[in-house]
Amino acid sequence: MPITCIDAHSQALLATVETLRALEVRAAAQSTTPLMVMAGHAVARLAQALAPHARRIWVACGPGNNGGDGLQAALHLHLAGYEVCASLPSDPQDLPADARAAAGRALAAGVNIRRELPLDWLQTLGIHDLCIDALLGIGGRRPPQGVWLDCVLALNQCPAPTLAVDLPSGLQADTGHCEWRSTVRADHTLSLLRLKPGLLTGAGRDVCGQLWLDTLGTDALPLPDTLRMGRPPAPARRLHSSHKGSHGDVAIVGGDQGMRGASVLAAHAALHAGAGRVWWCPLGPAAGQQGPMPDCMQREVTTLPLQDLSVVAGCGGGTAIGKVLPDLISHTARLVLDADALNAVATDAGLQKLLAQRSAQRPTVITPHPQEAARLLNTSTAHVQQDRLAAAQALARRWPGCTVVLKGSGTLVARDERVHINSSGNARLAIGGTGDVLAGLLGARLQDGVDPFEASCRGVWEHGWLAQSWPADRALTASALALALRPPEAAP
Repeated sequence: MPITCIDAHSQALLATVETLRALEVRAAAQSTTPLMVMAGHAVARLAQALAPHARRIWVACGPGNNGGDGLQAALHLHLAGYEVCASLPSDPQDLPADARAAAGRALAAGVNIRRELPLDWLQTLGIHDLCIDALLGIGGRRPPQGVWLDCVLALNQCPAPTLAVDLPSGLQADTGHCEWRSTVRADHTLSLLRLKPGLLTGAGRDVCGQLWLDTLGTDALPLPDTLRMGRPPAPARRLHSSHKGSHGDVAIVGGDQGMRGASVLAAHAALHAGAGRVWWCPLGPAAGQQGPMPDCMQREVTTLPLQDLSVVAGCGGGTAIGKVLPDLISHTARLVLDADALNAVATDAGLQKLLAQRSAQRPTVITPHPQEAARLLNTSTAHVQQDRLAAAQALARRWPGCTVVLKGSGTLVARDERVHINSSGNARLAIGGTGDVLAGLLGARLQDGVDPFEASCRGVWEHGWLAQSWPADRALTASALALALRPPEAAP
């Protein structure tokens, strides 16, 4: 069975813990080989590939089936000639049945299994050796404590690289939330059966290292297609016979006093992403000033033909955006609400009602960062970050039909029951203005004639991929990011 390396171009369904438990039952009923045996073999194969020159391998095993996977891997590695030490602080007789059987096989084969943390043995591990984290897996619901915390700290302090089984211990499989000190920071993670959402959002990207997947032969077993890893967009082409009117008009409404730059960035992004025409519509004292570039046209927001436009509202809009939002929400053909527009909605019940009426009928996208999402949900930023998936789903339920883009590490795109977790991007996007660039890009993508959910997935992936593929010797700024955007490919 192949082990797949997961990157920004991969496509995969995701599964929550509840879904995985049901999948395990179905898979066990159909397979003649126990899942734990297959999992242990997969871990051992990847360990050998990652550390071909290792002499010693430490397998830190926990009290559940994740520990059983580790014991089974330790058996395979021992038989392959490696010097293996497996630590199992709990009594083997207290393990679940399959894990207890794996412990028995490992002991019978002569695997060195210790109840205590093998500190003397760990001092001999070097950078070419390997540690395997098989402590908690998806069964860990609370931060590790006691002897399990000691194991986590030893894994993080060891100079040898760490391979996590299923997910790093301490990371929550469904949410990507963890307590940093008590979470394994793995160099590699082998996810079993399916990818978990927590590996891709929240702290997941920071603690799982390089991500791998082995489905253990369960690909044919169906899963709901509602939770998915975001995928790169299919190539889009433009007809040779097209003209500027073929690619639609995008209006950028924002730029209140002292915040003009945000709307300029959004306008640049929409233009470079391929909008046929871009209208820059500043608010407040910025109105009447020269536009951001000769290619953009300036108009008063009150003169816009809203029924024909994609409007990006809120970038640097300050308090002035609230005065024009009722008309924009009620009449715009396609609408992206960002930044100050979202803050205005969060504090105005009338705007919330208008948005609910609109989102059920016309293409609507909201792009909150975690703090803006917290305001919309009347909660705290910390609460949003503890379960980003639940927050995105809550916003999608509050405004049915609306596409929600919850920004951050592992940006989530949600609408109704569907959620995609974006696979591209890196910390270079953690600078001012990149959210404005994304808003302008989404405004342009809405003009491509694609479903708003798919258009948002496409734009979010492109935005992240630009940062991920940015030359290492060049500084990334929001303005540089906007200028690097590209329209769909033109026909020859």
